[in-house]
Amino acid sequence: MEETTAYTTPSYLEKVQCQLPALQLLIQMGWSYLPPEECVSLRDGRLGSAILEPVLTDFIRSTGRFEFKGQVRPFTENAIQNAVQTLRAFRATGAMQQNEQAYDLLCLGTSVPQTIEGDTKSFMVNFIDWRNPEENIYHCTAEFKVERIGQQKHYIPDIVLFVNGIPLVVMECKRSAYLDTHKEPIDLAIQDLTDYQAKEGIPQLFLYSQLLLGLARDKAEYGTTGTPRKFWTVWKESELDQQIRELLTRPMPETSRELLTGPFEDAAGSFRGILSQGRAVYEQDRLLFALCRPQRLLELVYKFILFDNGEKKIARYQQFFTVQDIITRIRRSSSADDQTPRPGGVVWHTQGSGKSLTMVMLAKCLYLESLCDPTMLNPKVILVTDRIDLDDQIEGTFRACGLAPEQARTGEDLVKLLTDEKAHVVTTLIHKFATAATSRKLRQVSRNTFVLVDEAHRSNYSTQHAQMRLVLKGACFIAFTGTPLAKTAKKNTFLKFGDLYQPPYTIARAVEDKAVVPLLYEARHVPQPVDEAAIDSWFEKLTLGLSADQRDDLKRKFASESQLNKAAQRVRMVAWDITRHFVATYQNTGFKGQLVTPDKVTALLFKKFFDEFGEVNTEVLISAPTVKEGDDETANATADVEKFWDTMMARYGSEDRYNKLLISAFKKGDEPEIIIVVDKLLTGFDAPRNVVLYLARKLKDHTLLQAIARVNRLCDGKEYGLILDYSGVIDNLDEAIDFYAQLANYDHADLIQTVAYVSDQVSRLPQLHSDVWEILAPVRGSRDPEAYEEFLRDEERRNCFYERFGLFARILALALSSTTFLANTKPTTIDRYKKDLKFFQNLRASVSVRYQERVNFSEYEPKIRKLLDMHVGAGEVQQLCEPINLFDPAARKKILEDQGKSTKAKADQIASATLRVIEQEMPKDPIFYRKFSKMIKDVLAALHEKRLEAVAALKSLQEIAIKVTTHSDDDTPAMLAGNDMAQRFFGCVREPLATYTTGKFDPMARIALLVTERIKAHKIRDWRENHDALNRMRGEIDDIIFEVSKTENIEIPIEIHDKLIDDCINVAIANED
Repeated sequence: MEETTAYTTPSYLEKVQCQLPALQLLIQMGWSYLPPEECVSLRDGRLGSAILEPVLTDFIRSTGRFEFKGQVRPFTENAIQNAVQTLRAFRATGAMQQNEQAYDLLCLGTSVPQTIEGDTKSFMVNFIDWRNPEENIYHCTAEFKVERIGQQKHYIPDIVLFVNGIPLVVMECKRSAYLDTHKEPIDLAIQDLTDYQAKEGIPQLFLYSQLLLGLARDKAEYGTTGTPRKFWTVWKESELDQQIRELLTRPMPETSRELLTGPFEDAAGSFRGILSQGRAVYEQDRLLFALCRPQRLLELVYKFILFDNGEKKIARYQQFFTVQDIITRIRRSSSADDQTPRPGGVVWHTQGSGKSLTMVMLAKCLYLESLCDPTMLNPKVILVTDRIDLDDQIEGTFRACGLAPEQARTGEDLVKLLTDEKAHVVTTLIHKFATAATSRKLRQVSRNTFVLVDEAHRSNYSTQHAQMRLVLKGACFIAFTGTPLAKTAKKNTFLKFGDLYQPPYTIARAVEDKAVVPLLYEARHVPQPVDEAAIDSWFEKLTLGLSADQRDDLKRKFASESQLNKAAQRVRMVAWDITRHFVATYQNTGFKGQLVTPDKVTALLFKKFFDEFGEVNTEVLISAPTVKEGDDETANATADVEKFWDTMMARYGSEDRYNKLLISAFKKGDEPEIIIVVDKLLTGFDAPRNVVLYLARKLKDHTLLQAIARVNRLCDGKEYGLILDYSGVIDNLDEAIDFYAQLANYDHADLIQTVAYVSDQVSRLPQLHSDVWEILAPVRGSRDPEAYEEFLRDEERRNCFYERFGLFARILALALSSTTFLANTKPTTIDRYKKDLKFFQNLRASVSVRYQERVNFSEYEPKIRKLLDMHVGAGEVQQLCEPINLFDPAARKKILEDQGKSTKAKADQIASATLRVIEQEMPKDPIFYRKFSKMIKDVLAALHEKRLEAVAALKSLQEIAIKVTTHSDDDTPAMLAGNDMAQRFFGCVREPLATYTTGKFDPMARIALLVTERIKAHKIRDWRENHDALNRMRGEIDDIIFEVSKTENIEIPIEIHDKLIDDCINVAIANED
């Protein structure tokens, strides 16, 4: 006979798993439990009512007071009843407008008349004491039965929280899992709450509710009245568990003994068993503790709920904590004696996470803070953007949320608004500060002026930003961006605005929280067979009259990958592939696509091919012909671009209407299905139906992350955004994602170090300015440009002028973006710097053409583009990888390591990647990289002409790639092994000296080793821009060559001697980065 032991199994009842644990924690947090039958009694049996009127009446009676003739008096019973009736009088229809009116009534109170000593006046009655949470009455109940509108049926929400008898929080509970797995328990809870809010449900309860919770033990999400399912979200807050455990281990108060009776009587034994063993902390406990502690709940409801164009919205956790951090820092600087500007900072919230609403919440909190802080009287909020559409968008958001901003139309209008004490919220474009800076009407603004700068990673590293700082001297500047810059001192968002406000909200966190959809990445490759012989032959004919150096310069530009990607046959093939993909995947689904192209000409070429295919409706959105976009080096428009622009202006009437109507059609209409852009709509563009980004252009860093975020917005039926890459940006993506993951830990010490660096650099400006004029001293004062140009005929003198001018120009740009520099430097000095800079720029441009150093690329571009169109082909598009989750590091690594399905595709991809490295690294060792560039092209030619099998080609290319990336060569002399820099100098001397050393490597290797060792002494600070240091280095190399040639008895011609020195200097400079 089998021996049995008594044991019990856990209960999966909803009451045991979810409802009772929630009530237990609520009670321990200070909510008094009301049994369901008592709630019926407090409503006098009227189940259609949602307010516990006796509780509300008692609250007003005990706390409500008004002051009359210096005496504090209680409200009369009649006044109290009038106030309660005002709150109760809403007719529940489910309309959001009524919910907004009820919210305003709860926040602001209502006015009731009181007659005293024959004098009748109105006084405010508050339904909730928002400033003193301890003065309110807190109740929780379960199984709150409410009669449905127009029916003798009921809905019974699982838990309701009342503040002074007003139902502010409604919760629906589910157990952690069901046998029927078609729906998640959390989805069922949220669906129930959605049904309750419907017109035929119990909308009278949701007139007053501000916070809705869906609980399923291990999952918990929150929203507010009317929140669509896709916008329900989680709350994240650290270090809660210990506080929760302390509450859960306390014995239940005597006042809650009725909890385990009534509807919970059948579950009492199971729940007592859990309590006796000590229960774990559930995910729902964390949400309840975070949001439903009385003080936190009142703060969240009072300060962090908005109505945006009829939609009710409640803060996400990153918005709440960021605004709190800003307010905390402001409070620290609120001393009555302190008149210094309040410290600013950077709000880093990724695209699609609601930065505009965070601004509104901050503005609201600043106003509420001013009501209780005498040092913050009359705060003014100024919202700054750099684009008209963003200015309109933010102005619209504030207006839709009930704040009335004043929009500055001109620079003069901005001055008026800045000096108008009644203009509490102002929106403006950053360039309008240029006009404002010249106004004499301005005075130093109050330290209670808060400047919120949107998309702060743009337009804030130039004179515009410095002018804004001067106009708003004394204000607190707060930056908002999804991609802060921090790679250089010149463009550093933290340097401009201050420390990072916590928490940073990166794109990876937003995906994790389901605040945006995940991004999938797929790479595609277009093989491009090139008829090099034909191109070289025609190139020689087209460039007759150019010097060899000019030809090389021109060939480097047009032989680059970016130029080959614009070849007509490749564009046609990519356009066809996009057509097939969109038609098969997204056409007639309501979703849209966005194509990013290298320049305006290529954008129009894509449009031409799409129209030729006739399967997908597309439109092109570009800037005016006079504005540079993408890879365009100048604003000189082609005839096709001019013609297109004239057509658009004839159709729309103005550039503004062209932009607005086309964007509106893309967002809201059925057509266009794909919008073709260059630079436009890559940032600050919110179109939820945009689901796929076709990348036919190289992007990197913050621009790349901004671009891919165009397709991550939430939209019904949209499970992910897709990045379809035709330009090989996965390496840039991987680098950018990793960089911004690390930037979230940006340290204050980094900021201090950067500030010191900028200050040090700017202090050099007067000397750098003098250094340029020192070169031109013999002709300084002449008014004839010919005198300067003739003086710079000497090549060495010209190069010295270029070096000094370049350094002066870079440091002046850094200085002009510095408010400190502009404030402490005389305007006449700044004007002199600017005027001289313009003169130096014109002089450089003129002499570089005069002495045939520079080619006018625009003159040759149409001819060479046609040449590439004719002789650069395009094979079938190849899929290099299946779509991967872009924020999965392992998946990205796999793509980087092994892109491609076929051996031939892998070979092409390795070749392309290696050639990109060679192109970037070429100046660091020209001889080495030219050798391997030719080897790669020879292998590719043999592969595509079928003279070499794909497997053999792949092996050869892999071996070449290893040598290129490790900078190693088989015939490097043994004495140079392990000395990378010496190997690079060896490349400088190897070819020129081969004839004179009869093939012996030792003399050349000795020169390389000596150069490497002896020039170190001359590498003083900023030696690359220091003419004296470079001359000393040239002399040192000259001595080394003379010494070795004498020892080895080698005769080296003077022209070869000079070339060796120049090549070594260039390699040294290139390798210093």
